[in-house]
Amino acid sequence: MDFQVVVLAGGASKKLIPLISKEVPKALLPVANRPVLSYVLELLEQSNLKDLIVVVEGQDAAVRVGGWISGAYVDRLHVEVAAVPEDVGTAGALRAIARHLTAKDIMVVNGDLVSDVPPGAVAAAHRRHDAAVTAMLCSAPVSGPSESGSSSGKDKTKKPGRYNIIGLDPTKQFLLYIATGAELEKDIRIQKSILRAVGQMEIRADLMDAHLYAFKRSVLQEVLDQKDTFQSLKQDVLPYLVRSQLKSEVLLNGAPQAEENGNEKVNFQKNQVMVSRILANASTPSFHEFSGLGTNDSAPRTHKCCVYIASNRKYCARLNSIQAFSDINRDVTGEASHLSGYSFSAQNNIIHPSAELGLKTTVGPHCMLGEGSQMGDKCSVKRSVIGRHCRIGSNVKVANSVIMNHVTIADGCSIQGSVICSNVQLQERVVLKDCQVGAGFVVSAGSECKGEALAKKEK
Repeated sequence: MDFQVVVLAGGASKKLIPLISKEVPKALLPVANRPVLSYVLELLEQSNLKDLIVVVEGQDAAVRVGGWISGAYVDRLHVEVAAVPEDVGTAGALRAIARHLTAKDIMVVNGDLVSDVPPGAVAAAHRRHDAAVTAMLCSAPVSGPSESGSSSGKDKTKKPGRYNIIGLDPTKQFLLYIATGAELEKDIRIQKSILRAVGQMEIRADLMDAHLYAFKRSVLQEVLDQKDTFQSLKQDVLPYLVRSQLKSEVLLNGAPQAEENGNEKVNFQKNQVMVSRILANASTPSFHEFSGLGTNDSAPRTHKCCVYIASNRKYCARLNSIQAFSDINRDVTGEASHLSGYSFSAQNNIIHPSAELGLKTTVGPHCMLGEGSQMGDKCSVKRSVIGRHCRIGSNVKVANSVIMNHVTIADGCSIQGSVICSNVQLQERVVLKDCQVGAGFVVSAGSECKGEALAKKEK
């Protein structure tokens, strides 16, 4: 399958401070003690998509990510790591590497995607429809984003987040409308030309754009060239292609046609509503057929925007917030443990053979204890991930938390719903609840913190 794959691995996401650092860019954040980027790379490898360009924001981050890839995937993948300036956006990142894109079709995927949906299925749907773009959609995570940034996994009041409002044709193969960001709070306005063409549209708010797209390269490059202010694939490029699919703005050498006046306003109340139009001519072709018609004997006036909707039995999440980091770590050691790549014990946990446990110390189900880590006596670990070479004293309680590598935790500490980054030191009797502690930080003895982000000041 001659797809070229671009993995957008990001760099220093502000949403993930203080979890990320110069030493640990976003792509290398651990999920079940593996860099998050490894989940996308192995997913692509399973679909035999092995010709990859990994785009990293910032030269230093690119060097670190490239070094890890060269060691972990030698002889397995053909990977070129490209550094782009920070904050150029996803469209800007593609624009920066455009000269390297040579295949007929380009797959673009975010490096923070953790999923078991095969990218090959998206590629096959794209080719089957001869689409300009095919977007993968999946069920929105139930936990949703957290306003407080709390990493606790025990908030039972969470509801599915509204990530997008999406309009689909009756066959659920064609993308007719998409609203993202600030547009989610506005009334939905549907182009009359779309409704005339399709007759009926299903509006969904329970689907998430997984940030995995297949593009026809000629279309993608034309949009990036002509719309040089576009910065985001999700916010700019995809909505533009959807809006223009019944016009000749794309794929024609002539001047773009004026947009048809007139929209239909729709009041959005539930996750699913049906928008129907009674068409004057009952023999109006379906959208699929309509999309192939031209105004004369010239080439068709339209391009196709398609979707691949993953089964709700599949796992799909993006590590794009502190809450998501904790949720995904919990899931990959729990209900989605098949993604971890590890074999869990009869107790449904993973304790590395080189790890050491003190007397009366318990490590519960859905937990991981990494290589070379040591725990003292009378400790308790519940639904948590502990990294490599950690030193944990006695009478320490850890619940619903992620502890990275080379962390030192003294006697009597209690950690709940928190993320502890590498090389942190917690002195005696520290109590943390719903906190994030940045790399190398020292929490003094007896400290009690709730809902705080603790990190060294940048020099």
